[in-house]
Amino acid sequence: MIADEIAKLFPGLYGQPSVSVVPDPSAASSGQKLKIGVVLSGGQAPGGHNVISGLFDYLQERAKGSTFYGFKVGPAGIMKFKYVELNAEYIHPYRNQILGGFDMICSGRDKIETPEQFKQAEETTNKLDLDGLVVIGGDDSNTNACLLAENFRSKNLKTRVIGCPKTIDGDLKCKEVPTSFGFDTACKIYSEMIGNVMIDARSTGKYYHCNCTTYGSCYITLECALQTHPNITIIGGVAKIEPEKMLIQMVETELEKRKQAGSYKGQFMGQSHFFGYEGRCGLPTNFDATYCYALGYGAGVLLNSGKTGLISSVGNLAAPVEEWTVGGTALTALMDVERRHGKFKHVIKKAMVELEGAPFKKFASLREEWALKNRYISPGPIQFSGPGSDALSHTLLLELGVSPLTGLPFILQLSIHVWSSFLILKPMSPS
Repeated sequence: MIADEIAKLFPGLYGQPSVSVVPDPSAASSGQKLKIGVVLSGGQAPGGHNVISGLFDYLQERAKGSTFYGFKVGPAGIMKFKYVELNAEYIHPYRNQILGGFDMICSGRDKIETPEQFKQAEETTNKLDLDGLVVIGGDDSNTNACLLAENFRSKNLKTRVIGCPKTIDGDLKCKEVPTSFGFDTACKIYSEMIGNVMIDARSTGKYYHCNCTTYGSCYITLECALQTHPNITIIGGVAKIEPEKMLIQMVETELEKRKQAGSYKGQFMGQSHFFGYEGRCGLPTNFDATYCYALGYGAGVLLNSGKTGLISSVGNLAAPVEEWTVGGTALTALMDVERRHGKFKHVIKKAMVELEGAPFKKFASLREEWALKNRYISPGPIQFSGPGSDALSHTLLLELGVSPLTGLPFILQLSIHVWSSFLILKPMSPS
């Protein structure tokens, strides 16, 4: 049983329940001065600085006199004892200014896995006398957070570890963690670019293949399809190949055969676009900015309450912000066993697009019409005020059981065809 294996690997954490935070506006500062560290781990995602700002504000409001450290360049900063003290003056330039990236303290893809690396992490937390550490990252980074929490607890160290769900891929989620931050912003950035290319395809009669898949989870592909209505959407890309270029080559090969047979006399000009890095550091949407701030603030509450081995979670997201719920979900509850590099490894399971899930079913109900008719939508740039500025992603709304609007009055609606996993734009005749 996988559960038994996870219980053996995490004896100090396994079985602990999820927790909810009960609001108490009248509560004064705890009077406890904390020493908290934060680390950005993995690829960038819009909103990371908002998480840090939320955590900092919690310490300022509820644990006055606390010390806040930021480890530089990801987990390597923990192992190499490279950090900076985060104070109001240091954080201020990143508030609502250049919040899109991770440049406040920078990120890295190092992992704390070997006994020597765990020893280095222990030495750093002891030197700084840390009460808590917040790991902002994706599934692998939060797996690392769980391992750190277990290691610290087994050594009777006082440092507690809390994770925050970060990834534009949208594949770190469960019932208690409805979405990862950055997904909303990235999808809206990609959808704007896809919409722009759609207009170009319509105007010039070109075909476009747009690859917007990362790591194979395809949530970005599905969400962008729901936002832009491409002709063809392919869910389930392979990370080792460039599918948009492969498809162009396949089309060219087929058309050449038809030319030789005399059944085709036209000209094919395939254009490919890969949308990846463009969405990682954009200015976060209103949703991501608020969601991230709540995640950071919630992480502070969990640490100050003595919790460890949890991931900060914010729920009831379809309701007004004032009605959102905050809590913590056990990281061990997200664990699974995967085969990597020929070995079985305990990791947080990636969430994949479910063919029986509401988002895919919605897409499946529309794809035939999109394939045969031009139903393109060009969403335009992200809005920060006015109608639509607080709109949630189609994927999140459908998974929460809420029907998203089919379109907003100001959205320009066009006709076009697209593929997704990469998106293909197929121009139709002006008639």
